[in-house]
Amino acid sequence: MELDDLYQEVLLDHYRHPRGAAPVSDRELVMEEVNPACGDHLRLAFELRDGHVVQVRHESRGCAISIASASIMAAFVEGRTPAEIRAAADGVIAMMRGESDLPADGPEDLAALAGVRQFPMRIKCATMCWHAMKAALDRQDA
Repeated sequence: MELDDLYQEVLLDHYRHPRGAAPVSDRELVMEEVNPACGDHLRLAFELRDGHVVQVRHESRGCAISIASASIMAAFVEGRTPAEIRAAADGVIAMMRGESDLPADGPEDLAALAGVRQFPMRIKCATMCWHAMKAALDRQDA
């Protein structure tokens, strides 16, 4: 199996079986993001306990890239501190923009998203959930 095929399979698995996907009620909603360019929609909730994110849930509608990225993010952030999550999100966003290589301490499945950089119109699809998580953490701190 070629590397591109493997990465495609990883993304399809996250799209078909998104980690952290669950309904998010208005009462528990922490952040909501919409990408009007392509219709991606994300509702995000998480629980912070003892300085660590212990549970992440998201309702994601949209393209496979957006849903797969939200799944990768949800699996990665659980058990991490807000500082670790912010650093990873900054690394993912910079990588997707072509400003850096894959972050060494980022999500394992992130390499599968790296190919999205070849399609500038899809970068927002891949980074929307990471921006939402950073904004949610900022809101939590306020």
